[in-house]
Amino acid sequence: MKSHALAAALAISLLYAGTGAALAQAPNEEQMQQYAQAGQRALASGKYDEARENLEQALKLNPNIAELHAMLAAVYFKQRAYASAVQEIRTAQKQKPGLPRLDSLLGLSLSEMGDFREALPHLEKWFRQSKEPDVRRMCGLQLLRAYDRLGRDSETVETALQLNKLYPDDPEVLYHTGRVYGNQAYVVMEKLHDSAPNSIWMLQAQGEANEANKDPESAIIAFNHVLKIDPRRPGMHYRIGRVYLRRYNEARRPEDREQAEREFNAELEIDPNNGNAAYELAQMAADDNKLEEAKTRFEQVVQRFPDFEQALVGLGGVYLQAQNSAQAVQPLKQATKLDPSDEVAWYRLAQAERGAGNREGAQMAMQTFRKLHDSSSAAHKPPALDSVTAQELRSDPQQQP
Repeated sequence: MKSHALAAALAISLLYAGTGAALAQAPNEEQMQQYAQAGQRALASGKYDEARENLEQALKLNPNIAELHAMLAAVYFKQRAYASAVQEIRTAQKQKPGLPRLDSLLGLSLSEMGDFREALPHLEKWFRQSKEPDVRRMCGLQLLRAYDRLGRDSETVETALQLNKLYPDDPEVLYHTGRVYGNQAYVVMEKLHDSAPNSIWMLQAQGEANEANKDPESAIIAFNHVLKIDPRRPGMHYRIGRVYLRRYNEARRPEDREQAEREFNAELEIDPNNGNAAYELAQMAADDNKLEEAKTRFEQVVQRFPDFEQALVGLGGVYLQAQNSAQAVQPLKQATKLDPSDEVAWYRLAQAERGAGNREGAQMAMQTFRKLHDSSSAAHKPPALDSVTAQELRSDPQQQP
């Protein structure tokens, strides 16, 4: 964990302030001060073996300086000698109870030792009360681990949610919280399998899992099994259509696209308000250059779901294809507000503004597009800027409005 490296650094930084005064109070112990200062310098430089040797020598000469025990604890923690770190922390706390942050280092050390029950109160305190983001983050990650190992599922998930809220873009936090959510989902699905293996919910879960694992045949079989049990179950025809459409995009077999279209239409017969199915049919019409049908379908989707960003992008694209740049501006502007990171929306907005005679607006939109395009990874760059769709930029663009 990143917290392992930070814990020692944080402990060190806080101990510096008090160490000099403590050493000055030692009566004529010049050699001890030399060892202590050498250990402090080595610790600051990351030379942990040297720091340990010097601090241990200093404490042999004078074992009553709490700051030195605390610094030695930080060294032991860095060297993964957690039991020794705990011993030094407890000694320092007895000698000087007010030393800052030592309690958090104690919680981290106990957690690393696997003594989760004893670590909990220390980690909980610092995660909930600390005003310092780094300390709170470290203790939160260890608290997540402790709750998980102790089988306290509700606290584990609650802590994961808090960490995601506090550190939404932190890769380590995302990794560990993602594992928590994945494990919890697996446990719940296992319970579903054990309690109702032939239920409609289990079949639907199997279909979704097969779809996620890129096993289209198994996904279609599972979803069709659901429809045999409940022929009018909302969302099933849409899911089957999505599988066929993905397979078409990979293999380009016309029959897959035709079947996808049939499934989307079947979905709308069951649920006329399914915006995803309506969007797909609109996009397919646009791809076939059926501009009037595509315009009508996109307008219906946007009227029903005004914040459906991809439908707004599609509608703007159809207006552009129909040489109606001025009409394309409004939906594309709205799309960029809903998703400022959508390259396609910005590119089409630049086209629309230019066609509508707004040169300044076109330049601003194009600048934003280029900035996004240059910063995006090669895997997400559009293959053809004048024809790319949101569906091509994203593996799963559909979010039911």
